[in-house]
Amino acid sequence: MWWTPISSQTPSGQTPSGQTQLRVGRLTKAHGLKGAIKVELYTDDPERRFAPGSVFQLQVPTSSAWHGKALELIELKWYNSHAVAFFKDVPDRSAAETLIKAILWVNQDLSEMPAEDDAWYDHQLVGLAVLRDGVRVGSVSRVDHFPAQDLLLVATESGEVLVPFVKAFVPAVDVTAGTVTVTPPPGLFEELPEEELPDVELPDDVSTTESDAESESTS
Repeated sequence: MWWTPISSQTPSGQTPSGQTQLRVGRLTKAHGLKGAIKVELYTDDPERRFAPGSVFQLQVPTSSAWHGKALELIELKWYNSHAVAFFKDVPDRSAAETLIKAILWVNQDLSEMPAEDDAWYDHQLVGLAVLRDGVRVGSVSRVDHFPAQDLLLVATESGEVLVPFVKAFVPAVDVTAGTVTVTPPPGLFEELPEEELPDVELPDDVSTTESDAESESTS
């Protein structure tokens, strides 16, 4: 089972005072000939985030013609349980294909809490103490988001450790107490002699390396 970290990074690095930006979707595939694009949703509230007229900041390569531009939603429809979006200034399939893999961001007031249970914004997680067996082993320095999974980057005395943000490894988050409890497999936070390395079966689609997550996200 997965936790839900709501990304509050920013593709531009600049947001209005008192606000952050949230990642709410990713454009995955052109649909039909009239500019429609399938959307992978990163929100449990698509009616709000994808209301007609919603404006999204785009995270795209600097070489993209869309770099630095915003995208205005005309309409979100559902086809065979897939979300499909129509955007202003995207009139045909050729234009839609230039937006594939673009990530959609919206502005968010920092004072507003997530509506979902077991969900946190990134800025709520960064800085929390990470406890293992009741002992502090580090603190959350960053949350990385990939299509395959999310990773907590934990700063420890010996370096940075990547922890898949799933309940199997992160059973408890207490923002009020300022703690994250982890139950990682042996060897994740310490070096083990090769002969002592256990055979650990990870949940499907879970990796403990950033390179693995990145390769899955581009596959």
